[in-house]
Amino acid sequence: MKSVTAVIARICFALPFGIFGVMHFLGGRKMASLVPAWVPGGWIWVYITGAALILASASIISGKLSRVASFCLAVLLGAFVATVHFPGLLNSQTQQAAMAGLLKDFSLMGGALTYAGISAKKG
Repeated sequence: MKSVTAVIARICFALPFGIFGVMHFLGGRKMASLVPAWVPGGWIWVYITGAALILASASIISGKLSRVASFCLAVLLGAFVATVHFPGLLNSQTQQAAMAGLLKDFSLMGGALTYAGISAKKG
């Protein structure tokens, strides 16, 4: 029988990503400005990342392919750090928000990698 705390922890970790994913679809037009201008495809990435966040959340919560999903989620969060938050540090007007976003996503990336590692030991 699975530990109740392990199930609750998995849900607490994964559910916000699903909500973030839904927010990408509901607020896609506003979020499109966050996609760096040099990235081909522009606004479509808001919806692709929204779908990726929803799928990762569902996978982790269900326990199906959760190791792969957690690793992919970590890569996505690393991309956010590198392409959205880090460049924001260079602008004095966005520096504080960029640092908060960078630290949040960097920490969540660590959590995703930790969960991927735990999932690997189970399988």
